Amino acid sequence: MDIKTIGLASDHAGYELKQYVIDYCRAHGYAYKDYGTYSTESCDYPDFGHALANGIEAGEVYPGIAICGSGEGISITLNKHQHVRAALCWQPEIAHLARQHNNANVLVMPGRFIDHNMAKAIMDEFFTTDFEGGRHQRRIDKIPL
Repeated sequence: MDIKTIGLASDHAGYELKQYVIDYCRAHGYAYKDYGTYSTESCDYPDFGHALANGIEAGEVYPGIAICGSGEGISITLNKHQHVRAALCWQPEIAHLARQHNNANVLVMPGRFIDHNMAKAIMDEFFTTDFEGGRHQRRIDKIPL
């Protein structure tokens, strides 16, 4: 995967894990842009999911990482955007297939259900797996409405 600047987004339930993701980015020398939230104060995940998706679509960031409590809400929000393929991943094997078969451009993690070690393993897999293309590209081409 060619990493440009990683776009980050979370709600209050994903904030703590997002702080770990920032540390991970710094440790690996990855530039990042944080679209919020910036605290554990209750907030609405669509505000930050849409901001990240807009950044992906504008070419400001690639790829993205998004986190909310279950990962579901922010994933649903992100996938409303035509050029976003957000994949909810809770283990490395899912991240591998999301990249290999779906060319996912946003990794979504469930902040309330995984620890830092699992998040690291998921990110490592996501960032080191390339899209396979071929029959998978044909399927991806059928996604946009």
